[in-house]
Formats: sequence, C-alpha cells, structure tokens
Amino acid sequence: MTSATDRGRLRVVVTGMGCVSPVGNDRLTTWAALRHGRSGIARITAFDPSDLPSQTAGEVKGFDPVALLGHKEARRTSRPVQFAVAAAREAVADSGIDLGPIAEQAAVVIASGVGGLALFEKAVLAFAEGGYRRVSAFAAAGMLVDMPAGMVAADVGAKGPNFAIVSACASGAHAIGEAAEQIRRGAAVVALAGGTEGSITPVGMAMYCVIGALSRRNDDPETGSRPFDRDRDGFVTGEGAAVLVLEELGHARARGATIYAELVGYGATADAAHITQPDPSGAQAARCISLALAGAGRSPHEVGYVNAHGTGTPLNDVAETRALKLALGDAVAAVPVSSTKSMTGHLTGAAGAIEAVITIMAIHDGFLPPTINLDHPDPECDLHHVALVGRPAPGLALAISTSFGFGGHNACLAFAGPPEADRAERPPNDR
Repeated sequence: MTSATDRGRLRVVVTGMGCVSPVGNDRLTTWAALRHGRSGIARITAFDPSDLPSQTAGEVKGFDPVALLGHKEARRTSRPVQFAVAAAREAVADSGIDLGPIAEQAAVVIASGVGGLALFEKAVLAFAEGGYRRVSAFAAAGMLVDMPAGMVAADVGAKGPNFAIVSACASGAHAIGEAAEQIRRGAAVVALAGGTEGSITPVGMAMYCVIGALSRRNDDPETGSRPFDRDRDGFVTGEGAAVLVLEELGHARARGATIYAELVGYGATADAAHITQPDPSGAQAARCISLALAGAGRSPHEVGYVNAHGTGTPLNDVAETRALKLALGDAVAAVPVSSTKSMTGHLTGAAGAIEAVITIMAIHDGFLPPTINLDHPDPECDLHHVALVGRPAPGLALAISTSFGFGGHNACLAFAGPPEADRAERPPNDR
C-alpha cells in the first residue's frame, strides 16, 4: 500500500469537527468532559426501563430538536437525523468553508447502525393496533439508515457523492475512511463524514439485553462501562453523532483553512468468523491496524496513542489486546491506550466517528483522555493503559482509532498532526 505522502496520492486533512454526545452537545463541551474523566452514563430517561436487566445508557441531554429544525421537521425526523444535522452544522461552521461554489464536489457519507429505530417501533405498534392506516406517512423515509446522509446534504447544500455505510460498530470509522477515498480519487474535494445513532429505545435495549451484551450495574451507572477491567460485565449503549469536514490538502491551503490533523491511513478487514463474537486471535483486527499504518507510511514505533474500541465486554477487550500486540509488536509496551467508551458509552454506528474526533483532539490538544473505571486491569489486557485520569502528551504526532463491529467488521483510522507547513496556523489549545 502506498503512503499518503507519495507523489500523485491526494492528501486528506480535517478542517472542521462537530459532535453531539452523552457528555456534551458540541465538540468543545464533549472534549472538556472527557479530559476530566466525566461520565455521561445514567439511568435511562427516554422510557421506563424497569423491566429490563440493563437499565442504563449514555443518553444525549438537553438536546432541542425544535430549536434546531423547527416544529414540523423535528416531528417528522428521527433522532439520528437530528443529531447528524446538528453535528454537521457545527463541523461546517468550525471549518469556515463555503460549500456553495463547490456544491457538486462536496460529498456526504454519514453512517448509522440501525437508523430511525424509534420511528420503526412506533410504526409497528401503530400497525398492530389499527392496521396500515395508523402508520405515519413519515415512517418509511424516517427509519432509513441513509436518511441522515440525505438530510445533511439537503441542509448544507452538498450535491456530490452521498451515501450511508452500515457495518455495525465499525460504521462511523468506515464512513470516514471511505469518504477520504472519494477525495483521493478525485470524486470530491471536500466531504462531510461521520456517524449517528439514536437507538436507546425499548426494542433497541431489549435486543442487546437478550444476548447478554450489556452491563447490569444498574445501581451505579457511572461505573458500568469499564473497558479492560477484570470486573467488566458488558458494554453500555450510547447515542449521539459526530461529523468531520475532510478536505483535499491543496484546497484547504488555498482557502487558508485551519488544519487539525491529516488522515494518513485507513484499514478495513473482516474476521469472517462469527456473527457477534470477535475472532479471539485478533488476527484480522491486527491486519486492519497494520494496513492503516502501511497506508500512512508509518511504523508501529511512531504510534503515540491508541483510542481503543474497548467496549468493556469480556471477549472484545481480550481480542483487541491481542490484536494490538500483533500489529504493534514490541512497540506496544510504550503506546498509551484508552477507551473513552468508559465515559460516553458505546455509540455503536456513531462510535468510530466520535472516537475519531476524540483522537484528533488528543493530537490537537496534546492530551490523552483516560479510561475511567479501570480500577483493576485484567491481566489478559496488559496494555499501557491511560487509567482513571488523563495526562498531557505534548508533541503527539501520530494516533490511531480502532473500531470493530458485529459481523466481524474491522476498521482503523490513523491520524497525524498537521503537515509541517501548516502547523503555525493552529489555534490555541481547546479546553
């Protein structure tokens, strides 16, 4: 695989970011909470979860879709669409880009795991109670996984390539990687890329509960998500969205954009093993990481931070540990690792996107967010953990974010600091 810096290969940089998360409804609020190890996990408020064995989640708080979209659109659109539009608007504003003159060269790739699940549940109940005439006319479009991408494009006026990616918990990372490929092959000069999820619903929770995937620490929600800890008992689901503005380097420079980071590598593989369980050897997850580093033209010894998939399930954390050891070799002992799902919960289809934002902010701010609740590291997960509290990382130059999903989907994104010529343009650190 050729390096991103090889002659003839277009380089892709990040010039804007936006997010809605369980710990904040914008990028800077989210980042400040994660820097300080604050959890966004609590007892579910969207519905009464008393009949469920797992009753906690990372819900978005204080989000006002009416203020964002108006009464009519707020009523007819799904929560994932609303989150995606909010994150995209923030990302475009942060980037300062005018999409008007380049509308036909602006791509939108927004992923989701399940789309408008709440609207689908309502439609099923309405049909069961009163037949097809009781089903909302907005249900068909509102439940579609591609609707966030379509609505974001309409909202910002982007007329280039437009699609959604569905690969379970790897969806958001795949969306970013594939959007970058649109730019590299000349199909677009800019792309809005990321993921969105809003599946904290009775059926959404029940599906995970019935397979025993979720933590049952209902009496102490903030300690429920505990990646790599010996006492972990499952993941905690979350919701939200994150969107990056990806831009061809020359285009970003020509308009004087602030460059947060460069997407230097992207890897994608499949375990081809089990529908829900990761391959315990970690072999294909490791190959995914190696592909991202090869594409970046970087060695394992150059990696300064890993934002791990780190779900807090017994199987994932051990498999991911093995994958990192295989991919990074003897360098792994010195590479700091953290899972910010310990604070946000698992945003499933949006996880890879928000964790890309977090990884970029770690580079931009020179600070590593922690894995909270890592009180007793599992001996089988013997990595160099950033446990309990975050720490400064001045000069962080290369970081990777890993994402693995049901179905054996693996994705890895490698980000580097801005190209040398653009570093003087960086704004002061965000707190």
